[in-house]
Amino acid sequence: MKETVLFVDDDADQCELIDATLSRQGFAVRTTTSASEALDILGREDVQVVLTDLGMDEMHGLDLCERILGARPDAVVIVVTGQGSMESAIAAMRAGAFDFLTKPIDPKHLALAVTRAMKHRQLSQEVKRLRETVSRERPDTLIGDSAAMRKVYDLLGRVSSSDASVLVHGETGTGKELIARAIHSMSPRKPKPFVAINCAAVPQTLLESELFGHARGAFTDAKQARQGLFVQANGGTLFLDEIGEMPIEMQPKLLRALQERTVRPVGESTEVPFDARLVVATNRDLESEVYERRFREDLYYPINVVRIDLPPLRERGADVLALATHFLERFGSSIGKKHLSIPVSVAERLTSYDWPGNVRELENCMERAVALSRFEQIAIDDLPEKIRAYRSDRFVVAADETTDIVPMDELERRYILRVLKLVRGNKSRAAQMLGLDRRTLYRKLERYENSEKHAPASSSRMDSPISQSMPSNAHPALPPLANS
Repeated sequence: MKETVLFVDDDADQCELIDATLSRQGFAVRTTTSASEALDILGREDVQVVLTDLGMDEMHGLDLCERILGARPDAVVIVVTGQGSMESAIAAMRAGAFDFLTKPIDPKHLALAVTRAMKHRQLSQEVKRLRETVSRERPDTLIGDSAAMRKVYDLLGRVSSSDASVLVHGETGTGKELIARAIHSMSPRKPKPFVAINCAAVPQTLLESELFGHARGAFTDAKQARQGLFVQANGGTLFLDEIGEMPIEMQPKLLRALQERTVRPVGESTEVPFDARLVVATNRDLESEVYERRFREDLYYPINVVRIDLPPLRERGADVLALATHFLERFGSSIGKKHLSIPVSVAERLTSYDWPGNVRELENCMERAVALSRFEQIAIDDLPEKIRAYRSDRFVVAADETTDIVPMDELERRYILRVLKLVRGNKSRAAQMLGLDRRTLYRKLERYENSEKHAPASSSRMDSPISQSMPSNAHPALPPLANS
């Protein structure tokens, strides 16, 4: 459909001129010499852009502009003024007009102004649509308005309507399954099943049967045929959690299923088609896993069409308090403590802690606090000991004594290991934060490890070694790399 432009001017000759000019540019044009008729047209027709003269007898163009924008906020208004009416034009712009033109109207300037107004309206409509989609369809389980989470919501709004495979990456406890469920609930597949499996929780010998199904008698205890999860999720979404834990022997079979869109149940000779969208999640650095040959590269790309990086809780700012309040209300209501609140002293402890267990740890913390609370406010004593006693660990470069000054290489080593600790051993993310390519970071880490191995036994640098710079849940030592 052509975009429609309405031109309002009590000069009939001017209306004919504008009609001819814009029609040659491919626009559908409506003209009128009456301001009241213009309002009637706007009430019954889909008009995108309105051009109105200011100096009209029936109604001043400024009043018409205000009435148009009051009745049709989505319309874009351009005012047309004579040389001596600039003050009125500026007043119309302040009232919401998008642009103004001066008489006599140059045809090139007219076409350019209308085209710009059309593009402005299209962009405004798209932004409005995306905001409404996110605010209307984002599940209540997703809480937080930090900049990091707004990026996640934006990706959810854009990817949910497609069938592209999605990789959700985030640390343990960040809520990756909630994101997968949000993708499903915001998609056209919402009425169909959402099927989830944790690849780390199923024994390797049973994983193929779980995913693809099996025939009766295919193995011991297979007393009847069973549909696999790919077929159970037909028309809906299949969520593979902890995809990084999938055995390497199983990965080619998954790759073939994704490529062919069929599965072969264990013990069957025929293949069964399926129509399920795939969402996978991992807390592992899959790029590093591919580099170290623990994850197949040819599988990594099909499951990583769109990647959503779920931020850890320590990077979500005030979301900590929003989530804490949510858990407080939920657990409080369940045991009859409906009026609990969080005082400033407790809020300070919650926001200063770095939450290595992420949202799951915060949830457990608030459940404990609710259970132990004796008053209408949560007390510091109601928090776990490690949160009460937590002191932020900072990397300090400044030195007050010459004996504290270290060589630049040593300073770099300390800083790199500190960044690696902050990102929980995720080497790809550390390389990105440090501005290094991954191979360079690997070589530096291998050098640090070798230096530690060959250091004298009596050496005891406080920040030494990778083993002390890595968190307790990360690998204690980096594996040797070939051809790095």
